[in-house]
Amino acid sequence: MLEAILHYEFLQNAFFSGLLIGILAPLLGVFIVVRRLSLIADALSHVTLAGIAGSLYISQSVTALAMLNPIYLGIVASVSGSILIERLRRLYKHYEELAIPIIMSGGIGISAIFISLASGFSTDLMSYLFGSVSAVSRQDLWVVIGIALVVVLFLWLFFKELFVLSFDEEYAKASGLPAQWIHLLFMVVTALVIAASMRIVGILLVSSLMTLPVAAAMRLAKGFTQTIIFAILFGELAVLVGLVSAFYLDLAPGGTIVVTSIVILLLVIIGKKIALRMASRQKEGIS
Repeated sequence: MLEAILHYEFLQNAFFSGLLIGILAPLLGVFIVVRRLSLIADALSHVTLAGIAGSLYISQSVTALAMLNPIYLGIVASVSGSILIERLRRLYKHYEELAIPIIMSGGIGISAIFISLASGFSTDLMSYLFGSVSAVSRQDLWVVIGIALVVVLFLWLFFKELFVLSFDEEYAKASGLPAQWIHLLFMVVTALVIAASMRIVGILLVSSLMTLPVAAAMRLAKGFTQTIIFAILFGELAVLVGLVSAFYLDLAPGGTIVVTSIVILLLVIIGKKIALRMASRQKEGIS
């Protein structure tokens, strides 16, 4: 595969995009899981699907927009969905979780409408649903790089504030932190990463890359920083193994990445149990 990467541009695009996504998705996923907002990734992915389906339909219907890259409208839809979720969470203050199914339902409904209007872009849509190595263009890679820079800048500026918000939102508000604005920016950044990940992982599977590596990391880590490090390591491992498997087996990379993430999680859980049993037996032997 290394030789193929050197010779084929689409493999270079997929490989480097995958490496960046393998860092960004688990990195933001740690904050999402800690704040118990895991379903937000699913909601935003369905909104992104609506943007993608709409873009494909528009490019098919309007000749002047035939070359429109669907990732742009997908990003717009995802960011808009994140803003709407925040607005609804403020509207339903005592039932904030209602915002997620509302936006998810809207995304699914709009997607279904555009897909039903489709006549010929089902193949393109499948590559967005489950990822495709060959579909990642150089333009997509530059979009991922741009989003990666935005995420790094955001975390560099607001890491401490996000940490406080993740563990004690009431204290953060009492301390005078602009909690609503920081959370809104976090939602927008999350939406950008979800939109950027759709070419490699696929829209329907991107939330898995945000949560599964974090779930495995939480079984091993002894602190927040360790959780981030392990999550990124597991995310990168899942992406690399998934992309290699997809290349040699001619499979959708999204599926192989997610299955690899599940295997890593199972191995960590089993390994942790074995380690605990061995430790308890040693204690019993000493006593």
